[in-house]
Amino acid sequence: MNTVELAPHRIAGLLAPAVDRTFRAGMLAGRDGGGAELSQRYGGVTATGFLVDLRTRLAAPGGTVDGSGFAAITRYQDPVACRRTVDKQVAHGMLHRGPDGALSTTERGAAFLAELYQVHAEVTEELWAGHDDRVARLVALLGRLLSYALVLADDEPDQGGSAFTALAPPYEPDGTPSGVLLLNRLGALRYHRADAHAAAWTAAGHTASSIATLPTGPERLAIELETDRRAAGPYAALSSEERLTMLADLAALPG
Repeated sequence: MNTVELAPHRIAGLLAPAVDRTFRAGMLAGRDGGGAELSQRYGGVTATGFLVDLRTRLAAPGGTVDGSGFAAITRYQDPVACRRTVDKQVAHGMLHRGPDGALSTTERGAAFLAELYQVHAEVTEELWAGHDDRVARLVALLGRLLSYALVLADDEPDQGGSAFTALAPPYEPDGTPSGVLLLNRLGALRYHRADAHAAAWTAAGHTASSIATLPTGPERLAIELETDRRAAGPYAALSSEERLTMLADLAALPG
């Protein structure tokens, strides 16, 4: 009989590296399996970089990312450099920037994202071949997690954050393959934790610059534990057994 109890804050901490590993494996496979070549056809990273990051919102018809959401997504980057990068992607005809700073795709940008979704479909099918049951379970569990996280973000603003709500729920047109659903739902969950981490280091008096250089030690450990607490909310939607299943399924996926 399984007697393991994984409280929400514990599973939040245990799952974070597993989520990162699986998501990065899918994105790396996408880059090496056609994504880099696709980007070059549209002008290279200078033209496509932020479209990849913002794909789960900008791929949707009429999808936009507002200025505050973009600032949260890029919180660890130099804002001046980010603006210049957006300027270049606007000049390449990939992004449109509204008077209020909101970003959306042009027709050309939307075409790139449609092709990128197809690349991700092909590479994740190959990467996770033979793991259909695990992928299906993870997609279902992540769907419940993200739905509950969005409810919490509406009801309790400190439970969600602008990076997460800027990109969630992911755009999932009818017929989206399971591998793409898994990849993009994992990406959205990572942004939920990123917002929790930012809230934790802000409460501890840090900035994006200072937390990046904070050495390992009691202060960083305290911030990580507070991150786990703030990221824990959505896991209340899962039973202890489901939390353990999610951890085991992620650990078993190749990548």
